[in-house]
Parts: sequence; structure tokens; C-alpha cells
Amino acid sequence: MRRLKIDQDIKPLSEVRTGIANFIKQVHDTKRPVIITQHGKSVAVLLDACEYEAMQEKLEFLSDVQTAVSQLEKGQGVDHGHAREQVLKRIQE
Repeated sequence: MRRLKIDQDIKPLSEVRTGIANFIKQVHDTKRPVIITQHGKSVAVLLDACEYEAMQEKLEFLSDVQTAVSQLEKGQGVDHGHAREQVLKRIQE
């Protein structure tokens, strides 16, 4: 996802409501989200579906890394040799 451009990517709900097709095209073309405001406060984000999916995958990966780090800190890690044996055993089955 590309960095937000404040002057182009923050829009009031009234403007989005009347030109939603244009904003969907903008999000798709630029790969940047559009922040939707109501009464001057942000209330929603319009995001390209592929960008959303990529963001979800990154979050899942980071969550897995965080779990692994936590397990290592608790001494629940597996040394390289043992992990290799486990992987090879699964492949051969």
C-alpha cells in the first residue's frame, strides 16, 4: 500500500457518497486508501481489495513471528537439527 497523500486521500462522506465510483477507481489506480470523514472526523477507510488482502497476510505473518518470539523467550524453541528432522519426516510421509 502506498503512502497516504493528505490533500488527495481524505474526503468527506458527502463527497464520497456522490462520487463513489470515482473514489473506487482512485483507490484501485493509486493503491492508496481514501479516508472518509464525517463531521470533520475520520470514520472509515476505502481500500483496494488486493491491498486489503496483502495487509491481512502481513498481519498474519507478523502475528506468527510474535508467537514464535514469545515461544523462544519461554524456552519452547526447537533447535535447528531437530526442526530439520521433523520437516524431513513430514515430507517423507
